[in-house]
Amino acid sequence: MATLFTQTIIAVVWDFDKTLIPGYMQGPLFEHYGVDERQFWREVNELSRIYRERGSEQVSGEMNYLNHILEYVRRGVFKDLSNEKLGELGASLQFYPGLPEFFGELKETVEREPRYAHHDITLEHYVVSTGFTRTIRGSAIAPYLDGVWGCEFLEDLNAAPPVIAQVGYVLDNTTKTRAVFEINKGVNKHPEQIDVNAAVPEAERRIPFQNMIYIADGPSDVPVFSVVKRSGGYTYGVYNPGQRQEFSQVNELQRQGRVQAFGPADYRQGTQTCMWLTDAVQKIAERIVTDRERALGDKVGKAPRHLSD
Repeated sequence: MATLFTQTIIAVVWDFDKTLIPGYMQGPLFEHYGVDERQFWREVNELSRIYRERGSEQVSGEMNYLNHILEYVRRGVFKDLSNEKLGELGASLQFYPGLPEFFGELKETVEREPRYAHHDITLEHYVVSTGFTRTIRGSAIAPYLDGVWGCEFLEDLNAAPPVIAQVGYVLDNTTKTRAVFEINKGVNKHPEQIDVNAAVPEAERRIPFQNMIYIADGPSDVPVFSVVKRSGGYTYGVYNPGQRQEFSQVNELQRQGRVQAFGPADYRQGTQTCMWLTDAVQKIAERIVTDRERALGDKVGKAPRHLSD
């Protein structure tokens, strides 16, 4: 019986804010419109308190900030903010050292090894973020990505020029796990045939969790860290070099067993983070080679030989 997938793909799954960039991707939006970033987030936090006092305890922080952005649009503060503009603002994002080149270098680690090519081993990059999908796709990292999960806005179809008017999709720190299951099962590549809730045997999934590496910066990523690590994948924490509080945060994640290792968010050749992630990719690739060669040996019997006295 034919299997759905050969399971020869390695997935490197990235958080975005404070993992690939030093701050938050909304920064260019606030700067473009002359909005005080700290004031905006204070207002969002205050709204969360007000909603709880009024009995709305299930409103997520992500929904609050997305709705507050729409309120700024209605007030004219974010005048004529469109999905196209969100994409354009992505070009302003400044990435950590070594990026986006490191994404290509990791792929080349797999592509240039003949043994890996012989077994059709490839590597894919994904971003799973509570930020804006459009901004990520407008950034310098976009050409290296095989998929993006994030928050989406819908535009007012009657507005000219177009302007965002509704929340179309929300990804929060818990539903990030849905994204990694979609990668795991291949939903993102075959949405018409496979549903994320479909019962797909582990041996039939496109990218098993043991072929995944998840990189992120903080406690909010614990649900995904747990899913990937528990299922045999690799987890790695990063922090902004020189930021003691961020260092302490990922150090605690390792102490709790959430991540296998952590290091500075510096992806240049020769750095600890570059070497650890490259080594993890190679270990996964070597295991795939070993498993496939063992399976081939088990299925193909030895050729008959002449018996000798």
